[in-house]
Amino acid sequence: MNAIRRSVVHVVVLSLAILSGCASVSAPRNLAATQVLAPTGKLRVGLYPGTPTSILGDPASGSAKGVGFDMGRELAQRAGVAFEPVVFTKNAEVLAAAKAGSVDMVFTNATPARRNDLDFSPTVLQIEQGYLVPPGSAIRALGEIDRAGMRVGVSEGSTSEATLSREFRNAAVVRTPSLKAAVDMLASGKLGAFATNKATLFEMSDQLPGSRVLDGRWGLESFAIGIPTIRSDGHRPRAARLATRPVQTGSPADQIAIGRVSLWAAPSGLQAVQELTGYLHLR
Repeated sequence: MNAIRRSVVHVVVLSLAILSGCASVSAPRNLAATQVLAPTGKLRVGLYPGTPTSILGDPASGSAKGVGFDMGRELAQRAGVAFEPVVFTKNAEVLAAAKAGSVDMVFTNATPARRNDLDFSPTVLQIEQGYLVPPGSAIRALGEIDRAGMRVGVSEGSTSEATLSREFRNAAVVRTPSLKAAVDMLASGKLGAFATNKATLFEMSDQLPGSRVLDGRWGLESFAIGIPTIRSDGHRPRAARLATRPVQTGSPADQIAIGRVSLWAAPSGLQAVQELTGYLHLR
């Protein structure tokens, strides 16, 4: 990955790490909104490894970082509850846990299908979807991907799997069990390309010297905070919603300010330009 693209991916993580210094409102404790957000008294955040959009590193080491990890930690602090990162192998498992109500928050691509199980905030950032090709690949352009004999890896249960399975006419879509497995499959020649958002692709490319993220994009992922609509005990709580401004109706005590963060558009494919101030409130 070139230095400009690497620094831009990392700036997202760093910008979220200073949320507390940017927020204009401190979070009061013991609110009804906190009970909706963290009904067990701790904020269980669903994460999966290998991507800066979720988590990089081991939470137990104290050096973990990532947009989902940092945002969850900051939101827990503002809500006055303990932070519990729950790390799964892949995003499909995170989403299954959210659907079951066994995690309290996720940070993921807010697709229409996922809105059946999650209440989403407004979009926090958008990231281009692209392809990573292995060392020595002759492929130079997006238009060369969909051809006979091409095996394109995707994360099982991902947006990429759903979209490319529908759109490809010639290439085969191959499910991979994890991002680490996908890197190994690219290295061994079992895959001719891997498809996901570019923030993840650049991280994978660092693990596979000589690999390349192709220029251009075949789509966009719109990342947002997601709160499950149902809990693990089957209880459907008072509905919660995430908004970009304080709600004028109802009690101010039913809202938690979750901070403000600026993200920048850049060559890596990060497209976010909005400044988000988040409020969790009851409706």
